[in-house]
Amino acid sequence: MTDPWVALEPGADPAERVRLLRRAHETFTTAGTVPRPVRSVVAESWRRSARAGVGPDGAARVELTDDDLGAYRAEHPLARVMPLFRELMGTFAADGEHLLAVCDADGRLLWVEGHPATRRRADRMNFVPGARWSESAVGTNAPGTAVAVDRPVQVFAAEHFIRRVQPWTCAAAPVHDPRTGRVLGAVDITGGDRLAHPHSLGFVQAVARAAESQLALLDPPATADETPALTALGRDEAELRLDGRRIRLGRRHSELLVLLSRHPEGLTGDELLYALYEDESVTPVTLRAELVRLRRLLGPGLLASRPYRLTAPVESDATAVERRLEAGAVTAAVGAYTGPLLPGSQAPAVVRLRQRLVDGLRAALIGCQDPDLLAEWAHAPWGEDDVEVWRALAAVRPTAVVRSRLAALEAELTAPAG
Repeated sequence: MTDPWVALEPGADPAERVRLLRRAHETFTTAGTVPRPVRSVVAESWRRSARAGVGPDGAARVELTDDDLGAYRAEHPLARVMPLFRELMGTFAADGEHLLAVCDADGRLLWVEGHPATRRRADRMNFVPGARWSESAVGTNAPGTAVAVDRPVQVFAAEHFIRRVQPWTCAAAPVHDPRTGRVLGAVDITGGDRLAHPHSLGFVQAVARAAESQLALLDPPATADETPALTALGRDEAELRLDGRRIRLGRRHSELLVLLSRHPEGLTGDELLYALYEDESVTPVTLRAELVRLRRLLGPGLLASRPYRLTAPVESDATAVERRLEAGAVTAAVGAYTGPLLPGSQAPAVVRLRQRLVDGLRAALIGCQDPDLLAEWAHAPWGEDDVEVWRALAAVRPTAVVRSRLAALEAELTAPAG
């Protein structure tokens, strides 16, 4: 199976692919449809770019210059691994007439180094330190897209959304904080068509992993995890990672932590009663007893009262999916979704959160019309009876199996109740 993250499959003719991509790009910018042979990751990125209001004739904007840029770079965590980037990539970039670039988590370029003539060409499109190259600013490009989808990605020629960038090819990989998993930015190699090779994607990914290892050595994690993390998707009993421990929570405690993690300002006892219990006869004493047991389980310091609140941010897997959806990174959101939020919970507020997350994912899937993503959802346990998704899948991948499953689901909908 062809790797969808690699721009050219073995044996492909780069010149012919460029012609096809230019034609597809013109079709998209005029008609809004994405024909073949555009890869799904690029098609999704084009749609995000268009929704962000990026025009195909746009240009990057320089946001930081001179002293402001120098001060920002000096304080950025990736400054500590720039010597490593130069050691691993500098000679390759200079000898191959490529560029080494590093951006922050907002797609802002911090360093651009490499072959002098290539740098002068890149300067003309503002591929320079201090310029913002996020997807929302300049459309599809390797560093901006790698940050948006949190994955290594290669962008070839006319896969770039802005026309003036289409003579270039680039590959980038995100770099994460080894303690928290947070994206710090991305490392990128930019140049000509010769970079449209699986090796360039593997290369930047290996460099990014080396940088993460170096950061871990430079700043080893404390004995306790700094950011508590809650896993609540696809499971009735959530798991909390806290101070190096993995705590399996009961159902009611799972619901409490999901709700409190979403309300850093806190919730009163009455608000929690309303959010958790359908039965209005449940008393505040019952809720207080649950909270006392939860505080005992968590240990001192994390759960405060008046109002009930968490004293430190708790990162949840559901929130991570929502952030990716809000950024328009549908592939990344679907990849991070491991099932409904606390599927067995009947707590009213949890039910609403669960349904809102599912509705957002389904709308994004149906809207993007990516056959692979639709198939992934339709064949998952939570999507096997989702007739709207099956209809969307049948529209873009009308195989006999898909049509048969859709017909069966529609027959069930119209069958008289027995």
